[in-house]
Amino acid sequence: MGKILVTGAVGFIGFHLSSHLCNQGYEVVGIDNMNDYYEVTLKQGRLDLLLEIDGFRFIKMDLTETNSINDLFNKEQFDYVIHLAAQAGVRYSIENPNAYIESNIVGFMNILEACRHNPVKHLLYASSSSVYGGNKKIPFSTEDSVDHPVSLYAATKKSNELMAHAYSHLYHIPTTGLRFFTVYGPWGRPDMAYFLFTKAIVNKEPIKVFNQGKMERDFTYVDDIVEGISKLLEKPPVENSQWTDQEGKMSESSAPYKIYNIGNNQPVKLDHFIRVIEDTLGIEAEKQYMDMQPGDVPKTYADVNDLEEAIGFKPQTSIEEGIKSFIDWYKEFYKK
Repeated sequence: MGKILVTGAVGFIGFHLSSHLCNQGYEVVGIDNMNDYYEVTLKQGRLDLLLEIDGFRFIKMDLTETNSINDLFNKEQFDYVIHLAAQAGVRYSIENPNAYIESNIVGFMNILEACRHNPVKHLLYASSSSVYGGNKKIPFSTEDSVDHPVSLYAATKKSNELMAHAYSHLYHIPTTGLRFFTVYGPWGRPDMAYFLFTKAIVNKEPIKVFNQGKMERDFTYVDDIVEGISKLLEKPPVENSQWTDQEGKMSESSAPYKIYNIGNNQPVKLDHFIRVIEDTLGIEAEKQYMDMQPGDVPKTYADVNDLEEAIGFKPQTSIEEGIKSFIDWYKEFYKK
């Protein structure tokens, strides 16, 4: 089936994706620096499960280690690269901006350079719905301008898309950027709202509800994200000499380059989201209503028409189904 490099393999999405690809018959080499941005025990738990899967190998490595990345590509000669590793989190980018430049800009540059010197069939990389920033038009379309980010995290993800285009144009590397919309599910990130809410409610602690509960998010279950990536893997973009910026899609190019949204296409109000968690746990939350946080946006909503047209698939797991799966996992993992 081919050999795939998954960066950030011990991260939330990387863990689920690596497992899925191995089960499909691919050979997967996973790298991760196992940093302590959130609890390492969670990352170790994911890794322990991955190491039990046939076809998976793990190498502890940081994306900023240029020589190590180059040696890895030279040795392994990957067929595909799925680049998920990044410094995540909108709010943390306000506190620690340098971490985002190192990981998200320098790290991605090293991946692009390695793909340049060791050509691959397809490089897929994680972008984010955060790139839509201050956009008011909804749903968010990959044809919309994304020139007004409201966080450094978003700016680094937009930079990744621009860097990928330059390398697709100059070196004919097929690249696909994936704008993920609020991914959630079992083994998720502890800094995400649904995880924080569940932990607080279980421990009888108050939860902070920002923007007075008027937020809306296009919550996307992790299995839907994995399915979308898997289906896109064997569909690399191709060069199109007829493309122009007057007549062609802005998510495409004359180069082998493409951008997709992967979102549930059904925004959920924050108050309803919390109610689903409460109902699933059977516990009512104590709520502290707060103002909007810097760098945040009131609503996300994905237009996924391009995705559905390309692979005949769009995310559709309901919030009730997804939250139940997460809470079942949470209770088991934390013995609650």
